[in-house]
Amino acid sequence: MTITYTPKGICARQMTVSAENGVITDAEITGGCDGNHKGIISLIKGMKLDDAIERMQGIRCGMRESSCPDQLSKALNILKQQGA
Repeated sequence: MTITYTPKGICARQMTVSAENGVITDAEITGGCDGNHKGIISLIKGMKLDDAIERMQGIRCGMRESSCPDQLSKALNILKQQGA
């Protein structure tokens, strides 16, 4: 299952994430810090949705209320709720 998510309050403009049987199979982040996004994606591929959500939720970027990892955890939570 794949979803596209529009993050809020961060530099990234769009996140596309895929998972099967509760495991992340692919992700793409458009906009923002390309190198950091590639690193995050490399780390979460093959990870269980619950583990990735737990590790990334609540992370802030400087004085912002959220961050790219936090917004990605929100996208993954939606994917989880939809039964991926």
